[in-house]
Amino acid sequence: MIRRCIRILHIARKPTAQEFEMVAKVTAFGMVSFGLLGLVLSIVLNTF
Repeated sequence: MIRRCIRILHIARKPTAQEFEMVAKVTAFGMVSFGLLGLVLSIVLNTF
């Protein structure tokens, strides 16, 4: 188990700036999407 963890740490690398930017954009898009969905559902459910 510990050997596998050490092996993964050796294989892992720091993401490039471009990879990090893409992950940040996708994450932000997901957060905004779920936030808007929650807002719309809250408005719809509280209206009726």
